Amino acid sequence: MGCSDAIIDSKSTLINMKRLAFKMHLNEGQKEVYKKRHHELWPELHQLLKDSGVSEYSIFLDEETNTLFAFQKVSGNNGSQDLANNPIVKKWWDFMADVMKVNPDNSPVSVALEEVFFLE
Repeated sequence: MGCSDAIIDSKSTLINMKRLAFKMHLNEGQKEVYKKRHHELWPELHQLLKDSGVSEYSIFLDEETNTLFAFQKVSGNNGSQDLANNPIVKKWWDFMADVMKVNPDNSPVSVALEEVFFLE
């Protein structure tokens, strides 16, 4: 995965920012449920993501294939994919398991994507 150059944050300290992307799969007919659940994202999950260094997180849907494309801008060495042992994340996975393709532990089946271009 590609990494952006280090940038200066609002506190004028040097931080390491990177961009992560991955894809997942939404089950047929679940677009509105998926959108509603994310619109009502639990405050504790929102805070966990922020505390873990996620400063931006977008998810896009390709309706032809039901592929979800996720993008994160993170500081430090981790992203949301590194929170697998957190009980809040496990609860969210269980909540979302009926609308997307999941692994046996209910984590979303996800594939990391390689950054092949970046324009700043």
